Parts: sequence; structure tokens; C-alpha cells
Amino acid sequence: MVLIVDDIKANIIALKKTLELHDIDVDTAESGEEALKKILKTNYCLIIMDVQMPGLDGFEVVKILSGNKRTKDIPVIFLSALNIEKKYIFKGYETGAVEYITKPVDTDLLMLKVKTFLKIYEQQNELKLTKELLSKEIKIRKEAQDNLEIKIAERTKELVLKNEELEMKNHELQQFAWVVSHDLNEPIRKIQIFIKIIKELYLKEDDKGIDYVDRTIKSAERMQTLITDLLAYSRLSAQVKPEVTDLNIVLQEVLSDFDYLIERKNATVKTTELPTIDSIPSQLRQVFQNLIGNALKFSGANEPPFIEITSELIVDKSFDSPTSPEGKYCRIIVKDNGIGFDEIYLDRIFIIFQSLNDRQTYEGTGIGLAIAKKIIEKHNGLITARSEVGKGASFIIILPLKYEK
Repeated sequence: MVLIVDDIKANIIALKKTLELHDIDVDTAESGEEALKKILKTNYCLIIMDVQMPGLDGFEVVKILSGNKRTKDIPVIFLSALNIEKKYIFKGYETGAVEYITKPVDTDLLMLKVKTFLKIYEQQNELKLTKELLSKEIKIRKEAQDNLEIKIAERTKELVLKNEELEMKNHELQQFAWVVSHDLNEPIRKIQIFIKIIKELYLKEDDKGIDYVDRTIKSAERMQTLITDLLAYSRLSAQVKPEVTDLNIVLQEVLSDFDYLIERKNATVKTTELPTIDSIPSQLRQVFQNLIGNALKFSGANEPPFIEITSELIVDKSFDSPTSPEGKYCRIIVKDNGIGFDEIYLDRIFIIFQSLNDRQTYEGTGIGLAIAKKIIEKHNGLITARSEVGKGASFIIILPLKYEK
């Protein structure tokens, strides 16, 4: 809104009509005193003021406005028909006016200047508002940052203590697992020895007794396997430094261990070139051992096992990543033609003690795939499976070529 201040009503009416024709809101005052009262109550974008008025003249009003924090930035244009000498024009600018126009007024020029100063005033207000908002935002962010730094320091200290506590408990747990496995294995070994002695010395002609003894021996063997697997699972928490590993050597060692079973089942194992990566060889050996062992164990009844192990370099750490000779990850697939499983149970197969098959038909502890998953995750990798019932299974492993902390 623009305020027109003039002691001559005719001048006010003429100027008001001119401004309103350009869609500018106008307010009026007929003296310096009335103008001050209105300015203190209302926010004006521009003041057009006559210089010579009874009571407070234009110079005095503008001087008062310049000394007030709220009103000092309101632009003022002086209009004068009497005070047209240079000394009055200089005085007008000195008191704080933005323009001094002498009458008769060129209406087009006046409107151009009015619109210019209105626009400047709006931009100044926008800048002022932006500055205030920025100041508030900076203050809020600084306070938030200070609070965050305090919280981070507290949380870091808490995590360090928790980590030390976990490392201590982890070490104690490994010691406990080793002692327990040793203490449990010893009586089982004795049970196996004495049962075999009883079988050889006293049950040679008792078929029923021999059957009971054989079942007892098998149960003891399953218990021993379970204890060994549990010990292996607990040892995965230990920190071991990775080393450069040729996976072809690791795989061949595993296949050598399975020579007898592969021959007995008339199985075919097809392999491609595997990469050399940073890893813990003994742990990846265990992964291949579990996956190939499962492929041989869960083979179909109608055809001999066929196991295919392939590898390719890929761009990123995802199962569906595109291949690339410069890839920083490898995708290893262990595929078989066994009994397979329904993929709705995919999450279950990697959980410790979970088994989808009858343990009377397919012996096992339900720990092997849980161990494989934990090992792959310790190597900053991924593992999943694709399968259909009766159509075999494919286990997909993603591993980085270089060790990532």
C-alpha cells in the first residue's frame, strides 16, 4: 500500500486516481502528524509526500521515520512545487528520501518510479524475510548439530564399551563351546567303544540285539556330528585375517574328500575356472563342503547326481548384477539335479537346526547351510538359492574379490 501525504486535498485526489488506475492500493493523510499516526499503525510500501505543509513539514516527518527501526527502510518520494531549489533537493535526500520530484509532475515518469520503488521494497522485504529464515535455520541446525555431536560422543562411548563387552563374552563363549564339545565328545566316544565291544563279544548270534546296537551306534555318531557342527558354528565368530585364496585349489581339496561318495553314487561334477579372492580358505572350504555334500546327499532316486559349479565376474554386490571382465565381485553357482525344495521355505533353510526333509531318510544336523550363510556374510558376501521340488537346486554366492572392512 502507498501513502499519499499532502495538505491540499485536490492534489491527493488527483494522485490517488492516477495510482488506482494502475491497481495500486492507496491511503491518504492531510498533515505530517496524521501521516505519522498512520505509519506507526500500518505497513506501507512507499510514501509520496509533499514537502511544505502546516505543522510538521515533509523533511521533519522523514527525519522522524529515519530514526525509527521499523520505519527507516520505507522509501519516500518528495513532491514539491515550491521548494525546487537545489538546497531543498539536497536536504530531501539527506533526510532519507529516495527521490525528489518537482512539479509539474510527469505522470508516466512518476508511475515508473513508483512501480520501481515498490518492486525494490518488495524485494528488500523478501530478502529480509529470507535472511531471518536463514538465521533461524542456522540457529536450529547449530543447536541440533551441538546436540547431535554430544549424542554421537555418548553413543560412541557406549558402543565401544558394548563392543568390548561383546568381544569378552564372545571369547568366553568360544572357550565354553570348546570345553563343552570336548567334555561331550569324550563320553560319546566311550559309548561307541563299549557298544562295539558288546556287539563283538556277546551279540554275535543275536540278530535283534545287533539291530539295537547298530541303532545306538548311529545315534551316537549323529550326536558326535551335531557337537562337531555346533563347535564349527561357534568358531565362526573368531576374528581371522583373510589371505589371497585360489578357489580352484579349495574346491579340488573338497572334491578329493568326496572321491569315495562321488564314485559310489556314480555322480558327475562339472566345474569352471574359479577366481582368486581375499578370504579365509578354511571357511570357504567348509562352504563348498556343505553345498556339495548336500547335493550328493539330496540326490534323486531315478538318476545319478549331476553337480555343476560355475563362476563369473560381476559389476556389483547383487544376485542379478550384470557380468563384467573388470567386475569387483564374483558370482559362484553350485547347481544340482537333486530333489530340490519349495522356495516358500527359502528363509528356513539358512536357519540353524532347520531342516525341510525327514532326518530318518536324509541324515543331518540342520546346521550346514546356517554355517555357510554365516561364513559368506563374514566375507561381506551374499548367499541365496533357487529351486523347484523335483528339479534340483542352485545355490548362488556373491563374494568380493578384495577384502572389505
